[in-house]
Amino acid sequence: MTKRQNFDSSLGDLRKQLIEMGNMVEQAILSSVRSLKEGNLELARSVIAQDAAVNAIEESIDEAGTRLIATQQPVAKDLRRILIAFKMAGDLERMADLAVDIAKVTLRIGEEPLIKPLVDIPRMAEIVQVMTRDSIEAYVNENVDLAYRMAKMDDDVDQLHSQILRELFGYMVENPRTINQSQLLCFVSRYLERMADHATNIGESVVYLVKGKRPDLNA
Repeated sequence: MTKRQNFDSSLGDLRKQLIEMGNMVEQAILSSVRSLKEGNLELARSVIAQDAAVNAIEESIDEAGTRLIATQQPVAKDLRRILIAFKMAGDLERMADLAVDIAKVTLRIGEEPLIKPLVDIPRMAEIVQVMTRDSIEAYVNENVDLAYRMAKMDDDVDQLHSQILRELFGYMVENPRTINQSQLLCFVSRYLERMADHATNIGESVVYLVKGKRPDLNA
C-alpha cells in the first residue's frame, strides 16, 4: 500500500467513526425528547448511560487523527480534513451532552404530569436530528450546498425556541404552580437550540474544508 493509499484508508476510518458518532447522537436527541414526552424514566437513564460510548468515539477520533498527522504529515486540504474531524467530534460530543441534559430533565420531572402536551419541542428535536444527519453527510461528501441548506433549518429551530419560551412564560404568569416545570421545559428548548448551533458549526467546517474559508452560517 502506498503512502497515499494508507492515508486515504486511515481517513476513511475517521469518517466511519464520525458517521457512527453522528448516528448515536441522532438517536440520543430523539430518545431524550421521547423520554420527556412519554415520561419514560428508563429511556432517560439509557440516554445518560450511552453517553460514555459517544465520549469513547471522540477519544478514538482524537487519537487516530493525531497519529495520522504525526505519521503522514499531511498538508493543505488533507490536514484540514483531519482538523475538521477533530472539531466535528467535539461538536457531536457536546450535542450528546445536551441530550443527556434533556434526559436529566425527564428524571427531575419524574412522574409529575406535564403541564401541556409536548408538540413544538419534539418538532424541534426532529429538525435538529435532520440537521445532524445532513451535517455529517455534507462532510462525508464534501457537499457545500447541503451544508448551506442544513444551516437554514437553524432559523426554524430559533423560531420554535422563541415560540416555546413565549408560551411557557405565559403559563408561569397565569399559574405560578407551573413555574418549576415551565423553567425545565425552557431549558430543554434551549438545549435543542444549542444543538442546532453545533450542527451549523459542522456545516461551517464543511464549507471551510471545501473552499478554504470559514463562513458564518448563523448570520
